[in-house]
Amino acid sequence: MLKQLLYSLLALTIGISACQPEKKENQEEKSSETMKIEDPHSYARPQESVVKHLDWKAKVSFEEKNIKAKATLTIENSEDAEKLILDTKDLKVDSVTLGDEEGKTTYKIGQKTDAMGSPLTIKITPDTEKVNIYYSTSSDAEALQWLAPVQTAGKDNPFLFTQSQAILARSWVPIQDSPGIRFTYSAEVEVPKGLLALMSASNPQEKNESGVYKFQMDQPIPAYLLALAVGNLEFAEIGPRTGVYAEPSMIDDAKYEFGELEEMVTAAEELYGPYQWGRYDLLVLPPSFPFGGMENPRLTFATPTILAGDRSLTSLVAHELAHSWSGNLVTNATWNDFWLNEGFTVYFEQRIMEKLYGRDYSEMLASLAAQDLKAEIEQMTEDKNEQDTRLKLELEGRNPDEGVTSIAYDKGYLFLRYLEEQVGREKFDAFLKDYFSKNAFKVMTTEQFIEQLQSNLLDKERVNIGKVKIEEWIYQPGLPEDAPVPQSDRFANVDKQVEKFVAGTPASQLDTAQWSSHEWLHFVRALPLELNNDRLAELDKTFGFTQTGNSEVLMAWLLQAIKHSYEPAYLKLEHFLVNTGRRKFLTPLYGELIKTDEGKKRAMAIYEKARPNYHFVATNTIDEMLNWAEQNQTKN
Repeated sequence: MLKQLLYSLLALTIGISACQPEKKENQEEKSSETMKIEDPHSYARPQESVVKHLDWKAKVSFEEKNIKAKATLTIENSEDAEKLILDTKDLKVDSVTLGDEEGKTTYKIGQKTDAMGSPLTIKITPDTEKVNIYYSTSSDAEALQWLAPVQTAGKDNPFLFTQSQAILARSWVPIQDSPGIRFTYSAEVEVPKGLLALMSASNPQEKNESGVYKFQMDQPIPAYLLALAVGNLEFAEIGPRTGVYAEPSMIDDAKYEFGELEEMVTAAEELYGPYQWGRYDLLVLPPSFPFGGMENPRLTFATPTILAGDRSLTSLVAHELAHSWSGNLVTNATWNDFWLNEGFTVYFEQRIMEKLYGRDYSEMLASLAAQDLKAEIEQMTEDKNEQDTRLKLELEGRNPDEGVTSIAYDKGYLFLRYLEEQVGREKFDAFLKDYFSKNAFKVMTTEQFIEQLQSNLLDKERVNIGKVKIEEWIYQPGLPEDAPVPQSDRFANVDKQVEKFVAGTPASQLDTAQWSSHEWLHFVRALPLELNNDRLAELDKTFGFTQTGNSEVLMAWLLQAIKHSYEPAYLKLEHFLVNTGRRKFLTPLYGELIKTDEGKKRAMAIYEKARPNYHFVATNTIDEMLNWAEQNQTKN
């Protein structure tokens, strides 16, 4: 009975319902089926021993740029368990003990690989319930971004934030770092007095005198959703369960920018069921944060590049909020199934934006995303990476960050939109709401999703899409010929204004009244290469593109400046690249610069100044793009 219960619990850990065997002799066969999922990016072997809870006691040192900690792992074991295997990367392990009594054991740190780090193998017995690891992080741990005061908005206090996705949690916590393994956690974190610590858990809303903060996360999460931030932060309430943290000089702007946050949560719940994480707060990070946002449960980390002053870029917040259902609640089993996190989230994001601002508005967002997707598919095909344009990826032996492309996001969205259009919105919404409810706090493989789609929607509603069509979307490169094409009447008017300008109409006479930032973004993207610098200068003088506070529009304009060698924008280009760490912006700008010899020299000079401000996630991408190590070795 005990063995059967353990197998059921372990199976739930990796997101597959364990089936009770009818005969005892079938038990081993059944259990191996339920635990068949293997994560190619983790050393963990949850079928032998699996982490169920983390208790973390830590001290943060800005002087040494490290965290000294004790991680106590509560585990569940099979009847013949002999070892617990954890993922680590550059951790200095001082000792490992077992249980509350701190009994002795042996452990071994295995060989390191660049992407996966090293396995930490700890000797246990089937009766071992707790394992204690005393350790410290490396000063250059890849998940940890240590910022000097000058790199913050206030310029007077240091700042620390983590970025654990995809497999960087192992560089600051010894853990089973797989999206298919969920655990609860508690923490006690000591930081310098005068600073506030926050985690992806229950959080304080003001500083205390001791500098010691306690946290609790009662819902099970995968390791990539572990998060910590430490800085001079203040809190502003937005609604009864929503608020924002930011540095004091940014808190008022942040509170205004996210003023519709409570309405977003309500809109999301009306679509796909109750929000199951308690509070939903935002933390505005310094500019070096490499992503637009990170969906850490209860506390989304957000880039300051969305503080446009007019709430025009808050679709990013809708995206991170949607992750509270798709990704955080129902999680991709491995990073090969990444589209299940992001495609669902983009679809959900679009539905939230449509509910709040109307179909016309959401179609502009969808059209812009479709433009990005088309360009990325063309580039990946040109680069001989066509296989990575499939939804189901094959990332074994590679860094899973290579799967973070618009394919997972926007091709995934178009697939779900295709399904909606085939079966009807009402039926598709009912399926999704049921999908999130039945699979809450579990993980999902692509193949499991196909099974649920077939049985719970297509067969149930007698809709004949066909196995071939579904597999074309998921397992074939590129886009099917009948993929949805988002249409925006407002963009059609923008295209007319571009045509008029190209034909000679002065910029001041274009019909741009009441344009949203999305229309401006489409306008800038649509400018042809044939325009000379005098006409670009006319646009710049009339509309102030080089000085715009909207980072999306500015990035598109700077891209045009590089293509057209528009020198008046070069100073702004350098300032933007040095002071912005968001990888979405960095990659296309550096990528365009290096297409010419002169541009590559400019890129290298700027990157030398900018690189210390970037997070590892960004430098890992740009280093490879610029051949940074090779170039610097040659120079030295």
